[in-house]
Amino acid sequence: MSDERPLSDGASEAAGNSGEDPPATGEDDAAGDAELSDDSPAGRFDRDDPDYYLNRELSELAFQRRVLAEALDERNPLLERVKFLAIFTTNVDEFFRKRVGGLKQQMAAGVDERTPDGRTPREQWRAVLDTARPLFERQTDCYRETIRPALAEVGIEILDYDDLTDAERSDLQAYFESSVLPTLTPLTFDPAHPFPHISNLSLSLAVLTREDPDAELTFSRVKVPQNQSRLVPVGDGDGDRFVLLEDVIADNLELLFPNVEIVDHSRFRVTRNAEVGRDEEVAEDLIEMIEEVLEERRFATVVRLEIESDTHPAVRDLLTEQLDLSEREVFERPGPLDFRDFAALTDLDYPDHKLADWTPKPHPRLARANDESIFATIRERDVLVHHPYHSFTGTVQQFLEAAARDPDVLAIKAAIYRTASDSQIIETLIEAARNGKQVAVMVELKARFDEQNNLEWAKRLEAEGIHVAYGTIGYKTHTKTSLVVRDEGERVRLYSHVGTGNYHSETAKRYEDLGLLTADRDVGQDLVKLFNYFTGHSLHEEYRTLLVAPGNMRERFVDLIRTEADHARRGEPARIVAKMNRLEDPELVAELYEASMAGVDVDLVVRDICRLRPGLEGVSENVDVYSIVGRFLEHSRVWYFENDDPGYYLGSADWMTRNLDKRVEAVAPIDDPDLQSRLDAVLDVLFSDDRNRWVMRSDGSYERVDSDGEARSAQETFMRAAEDAARRDDSPR
Repeated sequence: MSDERPLSDGASEAAGNSGEDPPATGEDDAAGDAELSDDSPAGRFDRDDPDYYLNRELSELAFQRRVLAEALDERNPLLERVKFLAIFTTNVDEFFRKRVGGLKQQMAAGVDERTPDGRTPREQWRAVLDTARPLFERQTDCYRETIRPALAEVGIEILDYDDLTDAERSDLQAYFESSVLPTLTPLTFDPAHPFPHISNLSLSLAVLTREDPDAELTFSRVKVPQNQSRLVPVGDGDGDRFVLLEDVIADNLELLFPNVEIVDHSRFRVTRNAEVGRDEEVAEDLIEMIEEVLEERRFATVVRLEIESDTHPAVRDLLTEQLDLSEREVFERPGPLDFRDFAALTDLDYPDHKLADWTPKPHPRLARANDESIFATIRERDVLVHHPYHSFTGTVQQFLEAAARDPDVLAIKAAIYRTASDSQIIETLIEAARNGKQVAVMVELKARFDEQNNLEWAKRLEAEGIHVAYGTIGYKTHTKTSLVVRDEGERVRLYSHVGTGNYHSETAKRYEDLGLLTADRDVGQDLVKLFNYFTGHSLHEEYRTLLVAPGNMRERFVDLIRTEADHARRGEPARIVAKMNRLEDPELVAELYEASMAGVDVDLVVRDICRLRPGLEGVSENVDVYSIVGRFLEHSRVWYFENDDPGYYLGSADWMTRNLDKRVEAVAPIDDPDLQSRLDAVLDVLFSDDRNRWVMRSDGSYERVDSDGEARSAQETFMRAAEDAARRDDSPR
């Protein structure tokens, strides 16, 4: 890693937003935090002063604005922009379910404790809703004014019913009668029928009818089927022309409601809280508790109502009253209300309007390894894998598959946080058990939104006689680790994998992650302790080499930061580089402020939430914060401390309070000089990115870093390097 700082002054060298947006302001960028108040003079730092900390919820929305900017960026291929339009909806749906839902729970419980930035739950709730509203408006404008017309220009038309010919309407009516109508169940609200349950994230039609002109209006809810394609083809196959399923239903409502007057119809969508709290300390059966949580989420408190513009006032009032919502929680905009299904457009055959497919490449040191030689390769020297540039199946999965088949392997242990619904990793562990290996698997049942999948896998593993642990009381197990115990004659050797990403073959193609494969005895012995905790109940606090939460990790990170500060105070070179998803923990933010004040150069790549304010005079002038948003989700966590030996670390933990205190995490040191150089190169490439990198300002807003010529994308650089390495490996020898 070069000693040269990548940007001497991020704010001054970042120039605008490449034409897709006006320069960001704190309010426009969803940060919503003011500059430091006048009574916080430069050079004086009070750890308890809320002015020094950004709000985590508003920082998350600032990240979602950067995601939405990818849909607005005309440099991206058109269908890539459509993909980000869908990703934005998915991300913000989850944000409302988890974070807004949690705030609403706190408000209902009367919690008035303030966050490090000085806000009560109610103040955060108001700020979040007010900040999110213009983001939804921007998404709608992006689709209606830019994306939809651009799609039509290349031959992909999303049509309104007014655009259709009589013959096309007739064909769609026949389709509706044969394929859609039988699946619909109109639910009416009247004295004989209670208000219907509106399921989470379902798209619905609100229909007002009356039997005669003098009769009262009757409300009915029609759910748009989620098991049918929402993009309904139009015409005889000449071109890609679609109407939305909700429009097909709306235009044929007289077939669903015969012999009554249809007065009005409009679309609406409900978001429910996912933060269903249960006391696992008193839960007798964790599996039963998880099953109950999944059921309760179906009926959880509503946290957002999205309705179509010009919705009839009677419908708006009824929904608001029956769903127990305030006006602030109602988001009104033109349709479509849900863009998730638009991701299906990226499967159409328009290669000129999408990014070229990426196939992860073999790792140069593992490409020719077989079941036996893979262990010799790892034993010879540690292996650093970088996904999705290196194939997950050809590295981590290959490692576990070889262990499952190897007659010398005695035991395999793995911690599963999230995995694919058709997980080959799970099948491999089952194969290992059938081959006589001792297999122990830690399956985290509390992995949010993956509970059902993990529950099913846990039951399958147990049915195969595998030792399964279901998580730990009081903690969520987030570590991504596995251990292979192998009898090699003169000794039993331990082979370990410590990674930043899940054992999930599909997300490994889309998420950027790092992993270490090592035969280091100390790493292996530390993992033995960790896995014994999973299946037992006693947690070690001391480890030979790993940083483990909730054991020694927080203390070790604080010590590493303070060591750099001590060197800087003595006038010696000192630097910290850290890449992570989130920087939220107030204690570590404060430690970084004090390191900066001591003279430590601090460079951070933080994908989304960041509480720290860079560039504050006398406090964080030596801190630069960047965020990279590209085709792959930046997911790895890696650290460099200039005056530590070895100084390089990677693992599963973000610098969040929950990761350091409430989750089981593992971070491994990188001792091999060649791998250290490789991490140097990775970080240097990230800091040179002037295509997808954003620089953070002290108010929490972001500007895209401008290119001084041909834009350089870090992710494309890694892809080219992986391709070059694969070609060299395939060349004649």
